[in-house]
Amino acid sequence: MIGVIGIQHLDLIDSISERHVQLRRITEKLWNDNSEVSISNSEWFIMARIYKKQPTISAVSRNVDISRQATHKFIRSLESKGLVEIKNVENNKKEKCLELTAFGEECYVKNETLKAELERKIADQIGAEQVILLKEILKLDWGL
Repeated sequence: MIGVIGIQHLDLIDSISERHVQLRRITEKLWNDNSEVSISNSEWFIMARIYKKQPTISAVSRNVDISRQATHKFIRSLESKGLVEIKNVENNKKEKCLELTAFGEECYVKNETLKAELERKIADQIGAEQVILLKEILKLDWGL
């Protein structure tokens, strides 16, 4: 990971990438330092697609930038940790759907709180207006 000085010399794409990696490392460490259950960034990414929904495994696989095999591995890991439940889809013997368990939802909400605290720290450092502006820019249609 590049320090603050090094990031000054990167183009837009690499700057966004570096900050993303930095934030993901920090959030993963925050969670793992404050919880008995270790959850990887990829597992969080999958849990975010499941939270308050009941998507099929194939739908989750299509909507994450992780190989189908790796997605299945992460889902099995989440299930073994008691975070996700795999259920049969009604009227479909082939498909399975996913749902966060009560424990999975509890972990997800706790992690959202940790991320909100990190966002507040960033706002304290760069200013709340800058954080709002950054979020708005990231949500814009970039025409890509």
